[in-house]
Amino acid sequence: MAIDVTVLRVFTDSDGKFGNPLGVVDNSTVDPADRQRIATELGYSETIFIDVPPPGGTSAQARIYTPAAEMAFAGHPTVGASWWLRETGKPVKTLHVPAGIVQVEYDGDLAAVSARSEWAPEFAIHDLSSTDELMAAQPDDFSDDVENYLWTWIDQDQGIMRSRMFAPHLGIPEDEATGAAAVRMTDYLSRDLKIIQGKGSVIHTRWSPEGWVRVAGRVVNDGSTQLD
Repeated sequence: MAIDVTVLRVFTDSDGKFGNPLGVVDNSTVDPADRQRIATELGYSETIFIDVPPPGGTSAQARIYTPAAEMAFAGHPTVGASWWLRETGKPVKTLHVPAGIVQVEYDGDLAAVSARSEWAPEFAIHDLSSTDELMAAQPDDFSDDVENYLWTWIDQDQGIMRSRMFAPHLGIPEDEATGAAAVRMTDYLSRDLKIIQGKGSVIHTRWSPEGWVRVAGRVVNDGSTQLD
């Protein structure tokens, strides 16, 4: 039986451009043993499998996979899934992932999640001197066994930064928009941020001294595809 996959772009700019593709799958339609195969075949940086809540439910369970491995938490899948649940008439207040309980908010056209900074994986953080240096970087310039996060300020006073992320060991040569890295960077810098990543994706974050980081972004629906 064919498996239906909704395809979203998460963390677009205000015009709906850019954003990181995400596959969304109703978990009830697949065998758990097939999740990794499906994520690998789709080839998106992440695919999320959701246990859709019953009518009136305010929480959902989810599992997240890259093309190579399962993730305990990731930002762009949880933001995208939260947006998708609202669009299908099932808005939630929490999303349960293996790392813990993600708090969900809706703010106009933005979907937002709040997560603990320690849920995000460790990144090798590279503070570069300029946007030119950042954009000239190539994945082969960095170790291929860790997630390499490259960044530089565009406007430090306003908290606006430019970034890229390479993670070949997860099957992601370059990630267009990385919510988990945004969580880490927000906690690392201890301030709210506007992150422009990849080709132009936009992530908004809010820092809390209690260790929670709110990650918000715009999402668009690019339709659907099917897998056998």
